[in-house]
Amino acid sequence: MSGHFASHFPDSGSVDYTDQSTDIDELGLEELRSLAERYPQPRSALLPMLHLVQSIDGRISPRGIEVCAEILGITTAQVSGVATFYTMYKRRPAGKQHVGICTTALCAVMGGDILLERAKEFLGIDENQTTPDGQISLERLECNAACDFAPVTMVNWEFFDNMTPQKLEHLLGDLREDREVVSPRGATITSWREAERVLAGFPDGRADEGPSAGHASLLGREIAAENDWTAPSPDAPPAAPKQGETK
Repeated sequence: MSGHFASHFPDSGSVDYTDQSTDIDELGLEELRSLAERYPQPRSALLPMLHLVQSIDGRISPRGIEVCAEILGITTAQVSGVATFYTMYKRRPAGKQHVGICTTALCAVMGGDILLERAKEFLGIDENQTTPDGQISLERLECNAACDFAPVTMVNWEFFDNMTPQKLEHLLGDLREDREVVSPRGATITSWREAERVLAGFPDGRADEGPSAGHASLLGREIAAENDWTAPSPDAPPAAPKQGETK
């Protein structure tokens, strides 16, 4: 690497129009059009189309905004408004691997803020920044709906559960050195751009790699099976109220 890579994600503001570079070619345009054709109302394809733009350009590029607007028949302002509303869309280049650490509610109680500080120290960057070599970007995440596995870290939107500072440093070291990393309940980690392509609607054939749910999520079901508990039949009459209860 040349050492000149610089990136950050501002808390607010527009897409970076000073960087006009793009890798969107005719194949990319064809795939963007194919997404629009999947929906009765083409404009419904905007979110996956923006994910595809990120998979190609590594960010929401000015050219990406233009072609989405052209294909969907809407204005560039409308596309930009969506692209700058959702935090999953990056206004400047993300790293090859994108790391997110949840610090909301239960994850915070269980040490999420400590994990984020450890990541910043280990990588030498602040949240919403990317390492100078472009390898890893770091983000503070809001709730990931995985409170039973708190504290949670994500790499390219794959879960890493019950994280500790030691496990986090090991994970970041592997990502930095391009060693193979496998999520405890997901596919082998590829890259952020490849994950974005999957989110755009182009499966990579790895959806069944790894367990579909973790132990904590299945615990209630396991307890029910051990005790022969079953849900009431939908055709069963309602149970009579116990003494002292009212309907």
